Amino acid sequence: MSEKYAEILKAIVEGEDQDASRLVEEALAQGLPPLEILNQGVVAGIGKTGELWKANEYFLPDVILSADAFKAAMIPLEPKLKENRGGKKAHKFVIGVVQGDMHDLGKSLVIALLQSSGFEVIDLGIDVPKEKFIEAVKLHKPAIMGMGAYMSTTMLEMKEIINELEKQGLRNGLKVMVGGVPTSQEFADEVRADAWGKDAMVTMQKALELVGGKNG
Repeated sequence: MSEKYAEILKAIVEGEDQDASRLVEEALAQGLPPLEILNQGVVAGIGKTGELWKANEYFLPDVILSADAFKAAMIPLEPKLKENRGGKKAHKFVIGVVQGDMHDLGKSLVIALLQSSGFEVIDLGIDVPKEKFIEAVKLHKPAIMGMGAYMSTTMLEMKEIINELEKQGLRNGLKVMVGGVPTSQEFADEVRADAWGKDAMVTMQKALELVGGKNG
């Protein structure tokens, strides 16, 4: 691994948003490939944070700082990733964490992997009300809409959103994915989602399958 990638990884794990952004800009200026910067630096960093969270070595404030550093790193990187697609039209993926839920780490990792596989991601953020999901689908006309939840109380919001999409005739041609700690394949089936993302890697793989296995 390039020393620069290791520095980016460290900045994201430690939640240093200004350093993360600066280091990505330096890596791009050095001519390092944007996709390598993403995968070996940015994705690896947010992935390491996830491991520390699961091991109970990181707590919510640490995770929030790391997610913020991830977002800062993506600002200079996103335009370069788009350039590398050579003008090919990417499938759009609208994603958000449902209303009442403030957990951002899983979504950040999913976004990084989706972008690395060529999706144009529209991030609605956390604590997203039903109306905002509906508006985003109307505005962006994505191929896929993804919803995340961390708590069993908030995941019920997903069913309401899917019901509203169907009520407004917006499910035609739209694939819906659900994910998050309390969700399962059974839950996805129950709410009539098209796929369940068990983790970030599975979410990326299933998203590609939903658009025919390729992007751009």
